[in-house]
Amino acid sequence: MIISASYRTDIPAFYADWFLARLREGHCRVASPYGGRAYAVSLADADVDGYVFWTRNLASFGPIAAELRRRGQGFVVQMTVTGYPKPLESAGQPADRAVAQFRALAEAFGPRVAVWRYDPILFTDLTPAGWHRQNFAALAQALAGTTDEVVVSLADDYRKSRRNLARAGVPAVEPTVDLPAFLRELELVARRFGMRLTMCAEPAFDLPAARCIDAERLSDVGGLMGAKGPIRARQKGNRPGCLCAESRDIGAYDSCAQGCAYCYAVQDRDRAKRRLAAHRPDHDMLIPMEAR
Repeated sequence: MIISASYRTDIPAFYADWFLARLREGHCRVASPYGGRAYAVSLADADVDGYVFWTRNLASFGPIAAELRRRGQGFVVQMTVTGYPKPLESAGQPADRAVAQFRALAEAFGPRVAVWRYDPILFTDLTPAGWHRQNFAALAQALAGTTDEVVVSLADDYRKSRRNLARAGVPAVEPTVDLPAFLRELELVARRFGMRLTMCAEPAFDLPAARCIDAERLSDVGGLMGAKGPIRARQKGNRPGCLCAESRDIGAYDSCAQGCAYCYAVQDRDRAKRRLAAHRPDHDMLIPMEAR
């Protein structure tokens, strides 16, 4: 089984010690996001085909990468670098620091280990189409040679995201550009800097679909680390247009403190901060049941 760590929260940034402790113990427990009972997930090397990490900050990732390499376990990092203004990403690190971390990871493990996510594309008064064009091009140039893929998507209009954006004083606005043409512009920029642009679960647009949980990429990277061989995983997308391979996510919603006003995984930032404070690295659950 492929382990996703995690599209529900930022484990490398906030829960690296917990993840390392769970690796040593060989298992963790995960609370069902739909209100069901907690269930066990094996992290024993024999049961895991590889790991996919989702993060905005790799400052604490070094020990995880070293331990997985020691074990011969492959991993891929889906790293979001957007460089949005502070009102939209209040606790995020500066884009140049994120780029430096991305580059260091690629230098250590090769350009297949990480995928750049410019995700989601959010249109506000602070981030109109022209701003995105300039920002995307600058980041693509800075990341050239570190990855072969950039994943984009359009921000979804979730009720909680709408509310949090309003609280931040930067509500989303309807784009005033031809979206297919705009996305094609980004695709041409990505190609100029050696990247393939893919789109996450947006089948209405005529662009290559992303495979965020990508068994082929994970096999390629794992082979460099002594992993057991090609990964055979069935496609099991989360929604229409999703081409992800089957995986088991070990994260928890409302537990990321990055402060992204548009985030689908955090309903209330204060609650996320409280849950982070209640987190115990020695517990078998990311967020203990009593703190939920």
